[in-house]
Amino acid sequence: MPPPLSEPAAVLVVTGAMAAGKSTVADALARSFPLAAHVRGDMFRRFVVSGQASMDPPLSAVGRTQLDLRHSLAAQAADTYAAAGITAVVQDILLGPDLERFTAQVRTRPCYAVVLTPDAATLADRDAARHKRGYGAWTPEKFAAAARETPGGLHVDTTGWTVAETVRHVLDHLDDARIA
Repeated sequence: MPPPLSEPAAVLVVTGAMAAGKSTVADALARSFPLAAHVRGDMFRRFVVSGQASMDPPLSAVGRTQLDLRHSLAAQAADTYAAAGITAVVQDILLGPDLERFTAQVRTRPCYAVVLTPDAATLADRDAARHKRGYGAWTPEKFAAAARETPGGLHVDTTGWTVAETVRHVLDHLDDARIA
């Protein structure tokens, strides 16, 4: 079955807590389309090489400004790819009102959002198994709750799921993920 997003180019947002599988799922989703880009929102944070604000709670005013800039740049990059006929799969932590703020900046239609919502124990296990550690001031429990409570998009509890199962589920339920 051909991927359903081949025409026209679209933007698909993949979000969730740290260690929810955003990078892996977004990359696999992007690779499932004939022409797609994987836009990693966190890359825009890394471009700030001096004076980078902490993203630890409580988020400072400077941190919020830098986070908003990161989201704005990712939305612009996604729109630029889509305007060139390339499906953009954006991956970033966009929980609570951040998901709605982000998708409001995306001009491309259609726009889809997927919120990965594995349970807190799965987040902790995945975080412990990877080379980078995301949790410190933030806890898996707080992030799992924030993901579950994030309004909009297709919520997918990937606890116990493989990447292939997750991608297939997303592709099979794209209509439920459409937000604009």
